[in-house]
Amino acid sequence: MKTAKSPWHARLPRIAAIALGLGLSLPGIALAQIPPRFYLDNLSGSNAVPVIFQSVSGNTNPIDPAHIVSADADIQAEVAIAGYAKLFPLFDRSAMVALLLPMGHLSGEMTVGGRSSGQSASGFGDPMVEFKINVVGPPAIKDIPAVVRYEPGFSLNVITDLAFPVGEYDSDQALNLGQNRWYGRVGAPAILQLGSWVPGRRTTLEVLPSVWLFSPNHDYVGSTLETQPIFQLESHLTRDFLDMFWGSVDATWMVGGKSTIDGTDGSSLNNFGIGVTLGYQVHENVQLTIGYMATVNDNDPGDMSMDVFRFSIVVGWHKVVEGMERLKGEGS
Repeated sequence: MKTAKSPWHARLPRIAAIALGLGLSLPGIALAQIPPRFYLDNLSGSNAVPVIFQSVSGNTNPIDPAHIVSADADIQAEVAIAGYAKLFPLFDRSAMVALLLPMGHLSGEMTVGGRSSGQSASGFGDPMVEFKINVVGPPAIKDIPAVVRYEPGFSLNVITDLAFPVGEYDSDQALNLGQNRWYGRVGAPAILQLGSWVPGRRTTLEVLPSVWLFSPNHDYVGSTLETQPIFQLESHLTRDFLDMFWGSVDATWMVGGKSTIDGTDGSSLNNFGIGVTLGYQVHENVQLTIGYMATVNDNDPGDMSMDVFRFSIVVGWHKVVEGMERLKGEGS
């Protein structure tokens, strides 16, 4: 005896969760780590508003992607990052524009030019805009049936990020939320689907090589700060545990970024961090993630040392999915 398939409206919660749960979050700042599954494609026209909370400790400013190390520093940060992301089709490829704004409080002991002092900063950081477009992989997801059929296979994207130097900045100290200079990056996120793409059994390997670029800061504690490009390589191995619950093992490697203050060279970065992330789809419109990451090669005083705890809540919506919800309510 065959079991009759449930009608589409009976399966609406799962369809909606799939439609709004793929890739709806924004990047964090500390360790410049992008959350796992961030670049999975989603239903075109989807919107997301994330709020990311981070508690960070270490010897470098977690808001500054240049990560200039201050030996023996002890910096504490409580930072919230609010944002908005919009997905849309472009030349039949999936594209996204995202905006994020960091805010919070930093405090700690910093050493600049051989002088140590206690410093603190509160307020808003530099807003950042990101643009992403898929160049290899499935075409843009334009309707609900395409969401159900979606499998990433091998997908390759191109991203550009640009931060606007309008955040809170005090030129008399090195520890700031704003960086008083333009900076951004270019990257090529790649996703490899491992095995079947069935909720509860999905597995991905995600790799993101990128390069961070910085303009000079001509008012850095009375000096000129210049930073060479930083090469960064991120990776995530993710796995579903249940239909709506997944986990990831994360790693990031940063090299380069030698900073020069009035012609005096500092040290280059060569740091490796590992961490874990757990994600849960609480509701078809709400996703939670919690994660931890720490540097591991940080024994020498000049090495970057950082511990990051991250919690995020993301609210996503799409007019088609919301319309389906209304139809379900009217038909019940």
